[in-house]
Amino acid sequence: MPSMNDLVRQHTALGDTDLEWLHMLVSEWQLLSDLSFADLVLWVPTLDGTRYVSVAQMRPNTGPTSYQDDMVGHLVPRGRRPLLDAALDEGRIVREGDPEWREEVPVRVESIPVRREGRVLGVIARNTNLLTVRTPSRLELTYLQSASDLAQMIAAGTFPFPGQQVDMDASPRVGDGLMRLDADGVVTYASPNALSAYHRLGLASDLVGQHLGTITAELAPSRGPVDEALVKLASGWAPRETEVESNGGVIQLRAIPLKPKGTRIGSLVLCRDVTELRRRERELITKDATIREIHHRVKNNLQTVAALLRLQARRMDSDRGREALNEAVRRVGSIAIVHETLSQNLDERVEFDEIADRVIAMVAEISPGKVACRRTGRFGILDAEVATPLSMVLTEVLQNALEHAFAPGEQGTVEVTASRTGTGRTDTRLLITVSDDGRGLPEGFDPQRAGNLGLQIVRTLVEGELGGTFDMRPGEERGTRVLLDVPASPQK
Repeated sequence: MPSMNDLVRQHTALGDTDLEWLHMLVSEWQLLSDLSFADLVLWVPTLDGTRYVSVAQMRPNTGPTSYQDDMVGHLVPRGRRPLLDAALDEGRIVREGDPEWREEVPVRVESIPVRREGRVLGVIARNTNLLTVRTPSRLELTYLQSASDLAQMIAAGTFPFPGQQVDMDASPRVGDGLMRLDADGVVTYASPNALSAYHRLGLASDLVGQHLGTITAELAPSRGPVDEALVKLASGWAPRETEVESNGGVIQLRAIPLKPKGTRIGSLVLCRDVTELRRRERELITKDATIREIHHRVKNNLQTVAALLRLQARRMDSDRGREALNEAVRRVGSIAIVHETLSQNLDERVEFDEIADRVIAMVAEISPGKVACRRTGRFGILDAEVATPLSMVLTEVLQNALEHAFAPGEQGTVEVTASRTGTGRTDTRLLITVSDDGRGLPEGFDPQRAGNLGLQIVRTLVEGELGGTFDMRPGEERGTRVLLDVPASPQK
């Protein structure tokens, strides 16, 4: 389906600022559709002025649709729909005419001109399904009157409100709760959902006849000068959003001033009970903080274990025993680095390049000033389930290269290269090469059967836990290349 941008730029003469106005309108017009119990279709005249193109469509959440089919992208010639022509040419809301019959359904059609800075950019066709029409309730009458006021504001170019970007997914909707205020901010109508939301805040009486700003400020905890701003906002003087918390409840308010003829006659205030939503958000924040604290404590405990192993190594008389303990210190240290990084994040994913650089620096300490270690390429962001074993694998491979590729005091280079293949998070693979310019592999060496403890750890982690492959080959000119191919996401 073509986007509104594509349709406007392909078929019409509207500029970028006009298109932005239409985007603002479309981001808000679910409100008009719900209040009208009607479908909305936005028609814009084509570049040559002989046709209209429909660039957007909205169905109501409060009533049956009039259009079973998608209308976006349709082209109709001028003259076929006289109400569109009249609204565009005369710049007024047009309601004349008999209902149309669509698939045995009577539909009332109205046309609302969309004005910006004195120019009519297009026309909204408001289509109401009359099949279920009955005597309207007080709620429905309030909805329809509010819709009429908003339609007049659209025709006058005063709605949507310039500079006010609304996130319709997060903002209250008509069905969440609606209050109609007069010019003084007194409630003339409150829907049952709106009344329930205020009861959640601790209101014991009815809302009708109450000054909404005053009653809202009285229910909210005292916040000094902010109360005055809350009174003004809840009274509907300006298009604003806020949240009010009291008595264990939280409601979200959105004020919409109504100025159908240029003078403010009152306002709509939409409200939504978000108590449970905010409670769950706080639980998630607490959970995240707990997880970070656990990672922090695991890191501290691992560092304590490493310190004890290091202390024990200093007391060893056997060189082999001392070296074994030092290797264990580095293994524990690589895991501690991952947990330290996780303790600083909001989720269980880490930027592994930082971890790799710290592991390289830690392992390089066994040959200071002799062998240079460096990284090229990027590992990117990895899940903790991949990062922890991969850090140990990298530690073992680097440690093996520094210990066995070079003679004592010999200079050389060890390079870690990382790259990703594939697209998306689930099918991406991580290719890692650790190459050195040392003495190379012994004759007849088989990396898949070598009994070295470090290589056994690498094979177990790469093939068993990460679900990847591991190989060691002679370098192109000299030295050794270790090849690792592992999934960049955890294996299920």
